[in-house]
Amino acid sequence: MTATIKLGQLAEFLGATLSGDPEREITGLATLQEAGPAQLSFLANPQYRKYLADSHAAALLLKAADAEGFAGNALIVPDPYLAYARISHLFDPKPKAVAGIHPTAVVAADAVVDPAASIGAFAVIESAARIAAGVTVGAHCFIGARCEIGEGGWLAPRVTLYHDVRIGKRVVIQSGAVLGGEGFGFANEKGVWQKIAQIGGVLVGDDVEIGVNTAVDRGALADTILGNGVKLDNQIQIAHNVQVGDHTAMAACVGISGSTKIGKHCMLAGGVGLVGHIEVCDNVFLTGMTMVTHSITEPGSYSSGTAMQPAAEWRKSAARIRQLDDIARRLRQLEKRVGEVTPDGNASSDG
Repeated sequence: MTATIKLGQLAEFLGATLSGDPEREITGLATLQEAGPAQLSFLANPQYRKYLADSHAAALLLKAADAEGFAGNALIVPDPYLAYARISHLFDPKPKAVAGIHPTAVVAADAVVDPAASIGAFAVIESAARIAAGVTVGAHCFIGARCEIGEGGWLAPRVTLYHDVRIGKRVVIQSGAVLGGEGFGFANEKGVWQKIAQIGGVLVGDDVEIGVNTAVDRGALADTILGNGVKLDNQIQIAHNVQVGDHTAMAACVGISGSTKIGKHCMLAGGVGLVGHIEVCDNVFLTGMTMVTHSITEPGSYSSGTAMQPAAEWRKSAARIRQLDDIARRLRQLEKRVGEVTPDGNASSDG
């Protein structure tokens, strides 16, 4: 069912300044290039300003500077992208779950499921698990023994929680995610790997989001911890005993080795890797494909690796990299020889 909201109502919802017709009806959201006469769009990235004049959108979310001289309907806000984020929920077509337990779900006799929770078809909820009010557990989810899910949580179909996973309020977990799987722990005995029991759990704070096919391993002894407001993209690996600080965000394919601690308000771009047993302080930004091999103690932006270039140029660069050790050795020899020359250009001599 398509939502229809008047522009004046959206202005009131956002606390925005309205320039235009408050009665104009909005039925959806779209990009500047694709928006139709009943849709709302926004300009957040300056590189899309070129599409502004030709947009057919019913109205736009604009900063005050971009709204100057714009003849169409506009909602003027300090941050159009943030305003779009807030409005997007008003037009979200995601089906609403119905409270209750589906007849095909399997719920242990001693599990506690709030009557206002929704348990989908073929879901399994094991002994002593606790599901709070407003939680949605999608079809084919598995909730292990003694797990806890706080109020307003939403688990898409086929989420797996092993035993002793505790989740805060309003947590979103996408399909295929696995929380509480056994961490990668083995001791070597004369070349043979002996498994270490992973007896910790997973602790997830409030307002966390976890993407498709992301894995958060249980701790070996203490819990693996995700702080409040942490955002994890798809296909991320969080190893055992990792701690992630509040409001840190990670893009797809990040891999974090065991017992590493990530601070608050950090951003890890796609493909970042971190070795184990290190610490990253608050407010660190790691650019794509960065490999972190030691602790970071100062806030800021960090990178490693080489950026893309034409293949022929890259082959030349790679060849030069292989020569660096020899070049450094020759440079030291040259510096030594230069140091042996006197200021008048003659070689120094003893006696």
